[in-house]
Amino acid sequence: GSCWHQCCPGRNNACWAPGARRAHCYCDSYCERTGDCCEDYHTACRRAAVGCTVGPWGPWSGCSSPCGVGSKARSRQVTVPPRHGGEPCPDLKQRRGCLGEHPTCGTAK
Repeated sequence: GSCWHQCCPGRNNACWAPGARRAHCYCDSYCERTGDCCEDYHTACRRAAVGCTVGPWGPWSGCSSPCGVGSKARSRQVTVPPRHGGEPCPDLKQRRGCLGEHPTCGTAK
């Protein structure tokens, strides 16, 4: 089987080619773990592989709750998307807990 026209990042069961003896061989980057890559996977896919690159984290948002327990979030952007079976992108969003302490919290009853 040949990966010449398709290479997929991660695990993708739809990314295959007809292999020897009616079996499928795969062109996704997961095939390296499972050992069922097509014969030309390394030359067709890995040579051209480009891993994901992301920018810096943005600032944390304000607390979602002005008084009491809430959450903050921040995000970052993809600067170079993965291609040809390169490393997939890491998380683009983060969330963490926070405690809202607005000046009016103590007086609002």
